[in-house]
Amino acid sequence: MSRLQGFGNQLVAFHDQLRDQIDVLREQDAPDGKDLLTHCLAFCGALTRHHTGEDEGAFMVLAEEYPDLRPVLEELARDHLIIAAALQRLENLAELDPAERKRELDTVAALMETHFTYEERKLVTALNGLEDDGTGRLALPFR
Repeated sequence: MSRLQGFGNQLVAFHDQLRDQIDVLREQDAPDGKDLLTHCLAFCGALTRHHTGEDEGAFMVLAEEYPDLRPVLEELARDHLIIAAALQRLENLAELDPAERKRELDTVAALMETHFTYEERKLVTALNGLEDDGTGRLALPFR
């Protein structure tokens, strides 16, 4: 058996990319909001795919391998729903005035940061400890 190549570390690196992206969105000065919307939709898609992958794959593997993490995983899955609702509000970003756009982006950034920090604190060690059993059963959900 071999380790899954530091998947917890990869998770942190991906979170850092998403943090950078939301920071760029928050710093953009776009009076009409159209260019911002294009970048925002790409960001929202990436974050949604990330959370869907966790809910439909990674979290199931972790729950099986580390049953004591189930309450944490359930809490994180609930967070995904809250973040998804905030992301839906961003779909109308171009229609909002600049102050409202800033508030919505700040809200998403705050939700993300709280969620990512908690997830990293609770899951990185477990993710880095997963070992590949050679069947692909564990590695597949993390691709």
